[in-house]
Amino acid sequence: MSRGIGEFEPVQAVIPEWAAVLVALVTQLGDVWFLSLFVGLIYWFHAEKREDAAVIVGFTLAGLALISALKHVFSLPRPGEPLVAIETLPWILQPLYEATAMAGGYGFPSGHALMTTIVYLGLAHRLSISTHRRRFAGAGIGIAAVCFSRIALGVHYLVDVVAGVAVGIAFLLCAERLLARYSIDHGTGAFALAIVAGTVNLVVSGVDANSVSLLGAALGAFGGWQLVVLGRHVCAADRPSDAVRPLVVRGVFAAGALAPLAVAIDEFHLFSLPARGAVRGVVLAAFVTVPVMKHSERAQRFWTALVFWTTMAALGLRFLLSPTTWRRGLTLGRQYGVRLRSWIRPET
Repeated sequence: MSRGIGEFEPVQAVIPEWAAVLVALVTQLGDVWFLSLFVGLIYWFHAEKREDAAVIVGFTLAGLALISALKHVFSLPRPGEPLVAIETLPWILQPLYEATAMAGGYGFPSGHALMTTIVYLGLAHRLSISTHRRRFAGAGIGIAAVCFSRIALGVHYLVDVVAGVAVGIAFLLCAERLLARYSIDHGTGAFALAIVAGTVNLVVSGVDANSVSLLGAALGAFGGWQLVVLGRHVCAADRPSDAVRPLVVRGVFAAGALAPLAVAIDEFHLFSLPARGAVRGVVLAAFVTVPVMKHSERAQRFWTALVFWTTMAALGLRFLLSPTTWRRGLTLGRQYGVRLRSWIRPET
């Protein structure tokens, strides 16, 4: 049964063939690579609102897991109504159009519509650039442009993009209410939501490359953010005793998130599915942590000291647990034992 209401013919009729590539480029405003790059740049370079940017990073990861799970739950196909036949385009534009306008997988709801809603409305709500009205107007224009392009390209029905926008708005409202309700920093809450969504996606869609990567990324981002918050607490502490509680709490959170990634990398082949997901998680943990260290002198000193003493402790533990060390210790023990006995009982 088709989900369409005859929306393709009137929309595609007003778009000339030469504009097909332009429509395909517009749809990239809602593609994963563009949204990830956009949010990542804001997180790295907008230091004054870094926690709000971290929330959007967490929402982005959660949204990607959510749309993947929903697509697998409904398993509805895409329409077969391309805007233009790729063979009719000039040969030099065909690879670009194929890379930007073609889509595979399930069609309901629209991932582009859902993700642009989460990212653009989330940024409009969280950031303080320009005025409140202009931010939301810009977000609305971006969402509308992406939704229109998905219908025009023939890769989604109207109901797909409407459902995507509706789910995105519902997710934002619920997520913001949860963050406001609980007394925990919003970055931690957002990344925790990403872990929950990633786990649900792993169960619903099966253990495939996408679901494993999303869960690994969520764990890595959560662990990295705990290190960021830990560094802030330690740097702001006036006395060592003030840093004990955050050191324990954030340390446990970070270890709980990063330990599965370390185990996956250590136990599985580097190119296996769990190891690839874990590597993505480690990369995202570094991505979350590095810009904070870069822009804070006190954080740099703290992390330098932490890395130094952690490395020294690891080397010392490795030395103590080495079989060579134990054999050398036993040999020295026997030698000193012989000397001690000869001293206590001298030969007559």
